[in-house]
Amino acid sequence: MSEAPERPAARRPLIAPRRGPADPVKALLHRHRELCERAVDPLEIAAGLEAHGVTDRTAARFRHRDVFSLAEELYARVPHVPRGAEPAEPAEACAGRPGARPRGTPSLGRVGYAVLTLTPGVMCALAVAGWQTAQGAARTVVAAAGIAAVAAALLLCLRRGPLSVPGRRTGAVTRLCTLWLLAYAAYGHPLPDELIGGGPAGPWPPAPQPLVGLAFAVAPAAWCARLFAVRARRRLAASRGLDDFSSAARPLLFSATALYLLCLAGLLAVARLAFPYEHLGSAVALGTLLFLARLLAVHGAAGAARAGLAAACGLELTVPALLLAARLPGCGFLAGPVESAVATWGAAALPQLACGAAALALLVHAAVALSRASAHTVAPSG
Repeated sequence: MSEAPERPAARRPLIAPRRGPADPVKALLHRHRELCERAVDPLEIAAGLEAHGVTDRTAARFRHRDVFSLAEELYARVPHVPRGAEPAEPAEACAGRPGARPRGTPSLGRVGYAVLTLTPGVMCALAVAGWQTAQGAARTVVAAAGIAAVAAALLLCLRRGPLSVPGRRTGAVTRLCTLWLLAYAAYGHPLPDELIGGGPAGPWPPAPQPLVGLAFAVAPAAWCARLFAVRARRRLAASRGLDDFSSAARPLLFSATALYLLCLAGLLAVARLAFPYEHLGSAVALGTLLFLARLLAVHGAAGAARAGLAAACGLELTVPALLLAARLPGCGFLAGPVESAVATWGAAALPQLACGAAALALLVHAAVALSRASAHTVAPSG
């Protein structure tokens, strides 16, 4: 018998089979499972994905039109079992109701919270009034007691409510920069004139009157921060894309900043009637800088806030540093720019320029950082 002819070996396919999971979302879910499991709503997943670099264009590769629809599928795939109690109410539902409190707002009631935010201003006004009427050693005691009372009231306001930084405390660099800026506002304005005149020949009296308006401005700062947070969460809940939310969040930021600026200028003008002082412009610039720095820190951009405050301090320190360095042999040219600026605009314009430039830089950075969905996620209060 003749042997059967051998069958030809099966040809390999010209196109290699597609490797990888058939479901592209499965790999993404495995990569971000922890985020999806602890999320209280799809918006938090969308913000977390954006923070990890996932954009609407990336979501298209996972067969979704935008990050929000991708987050909704991820949220639906992960089981969410309540741990012995009812699950937390979604943040966008809380933010969507009139009168609802955002994260971190204390349950003191409207009247109690208004009293809390007005306490620093009242304490500062009493301290300045007592300092003006006291004489001799009593003035030093009143000043020390007033500083301690204002610091305690301010610390309480910053640790509760919309101005609190969730999960962490204010860093040492931020505290030192803030103290320097406030101290310069109360005592440092005559320093360039004293150094240019060959002094200082001795101590000069402080002018703490601008601090009264700045302390009262804590109340509108908290209100504007709360307004921005609530409105941003509403826009986030209504948006169907990251670009859509970004274009809606920037006008909210500019509106909140402009509203605070108007309230700050009004409070400083009213406080000026009771406690006359000069340099209103520098106080407005300083108050705006502090508001933007705190707003950035609340929404997770503490590094940018610290850099803005440090830049303002550095600019204010540069002025006396140049004037002192000009006294060294052969370094007299260093004082030329400062002397020209003081002769043209006055010594009070230097801190105004420093704080104003830093505030403008923070506003530009906030327009980018606070228009991201990840800046408005719900974080635990510390």
